[in-house]
Amino acid sequence: MRLVDAVRQLWSDLSAQRLRTVLTILGITWGTVAVVVLLAFSVGLERQTIKRFHGLGDRIVVLFGGRTTLAHAGFREGRTIRLREEDARILARQIPDITMISPEYSTREAPVRRGRNGVNPNITGIHPVYGEMRNVIPLPGGRFINERDLEERRRVVFLGDEVARVLFGDADPVGEQVRVGDSPFTVIGVLQPKIQNSSYNSRDEDRVFIPASTHAALFGSRFVSNLVYRTADASRTEAVEERVYEVLGRKYRFSPRDEDALQVWDTAEWERMFGFLFLGFKLFFAIVGSFTLSVGGIGVANIMYIVVHERTREIGIKRSVGATRRSILWQFLAESVLIVAVGAALGVLVSAGLVKVVSLFPMNDIVGTPVISLQVAAVTMALLAFVAMLAGWLPARRAAALDPVECLRH
Repeated sequence: MRLVDAVRQLWSDLSAQRLRTVLTILGITWGTVAVVVLLAFSVGLERQTIKRFHGLGDRIVVLFGGRTTLAHAGFREGRTIRLREEDARILARQIPDITMISPEYSTREAPVRRGRNGVNPNITGIHPVYGEMRNVIPLPGGRFINERDLEERRRVVFLGDEVARVLFGDADPVGEQVRVGDSPFTVIGVLQPKIQNSSYNSRDEDRVFIPASTHAALFGSRFVSNLVYRTADASRTEAVEERVYEVLGRKYRFSPRDEDALQVWDTAEWERMFGFLFLGFKLFFAIVGSFTLSVGGIGVANIMYIVVHERTREIGIKRSVGATRRSILWQFLAESVLIVAVGAALGVLVSAGLVKVVSLFPMNDIVGTPVISLQVAAVTMALLAFVAMLAGWLPARRAAALDPVECLRH
């Protein structure tokens, strides 16, 4: 019964100041909406950016030749280092942490035609493992380059989805013939459309892929454009990079300390940098939202100070009939917490509605879909709990500290 009486008393006290209570609740609601929506957008943008980044590949390292800047072993600086296909085998053999590796030839020397339709794409020669590393996934009914294609130097081609659209329109290209330069090639698959926001030669949708052996024979390529490899663990990429410089440094006679002799793009490192960047975004949004929420907290504290002042005599009567300081403190603290809780509940409902409406607009491919994740909910609840305790604790302490005799004289 004491709990029921306390709830009734609480409701009665808040109802007596209905307008001020409603306005204060709306302040908390608006602050909650600001925090939740800003954080939801930051989570959606982060997920969309990572999704786009993984269109390039998951945990891959792209290795290019460079130009030496240090004299070494009797050779002057300024030598150009150009990689060969055999370097992929050497690195795979001598560095066990490299689990997958593929050379990559690239050229635009020949057009790709079908009838009157033609394009001038990046013609890329690779090994079969390249597809797995780079997330090059075929549409159902087709396939990617396999080992027999590589061993037999088959004239087969895997088309980027945009290239396939230009050459074949809505028709199914698999099994059809195209010409790469003057040579006929059989289409074995088409790229499943994917989101890709970065590349180092061209987007995969605008490429055609052929076996590396076929590419070398057709175009007479002596050097590869680059090597692509993946390590067993993303945390080992820096150690593997040092070994790559050592192994290739011995072969091409450059110093392992000469960082410009090779160019390395570690996508795992870039992904970690993106992680720190978006952590900063989240902290910024949380701070901005917390400022808005603090305005609502000030409103709660203000109304509670007014309530304490208006009910000074009531506090004196309760203390005179046996109420303890603790019971007075918890009474006023409960009122402030209830105000914050009601405002927070309304804010979460409004935020969920806004997020749902925004997700219907055709801009998700750019900024992502805002998400009220567990992370967002946890941060919001932590901020609300802090505001509730801070806004309610000071007025409640003041009420509990009042002298009963002075209260009865009020």
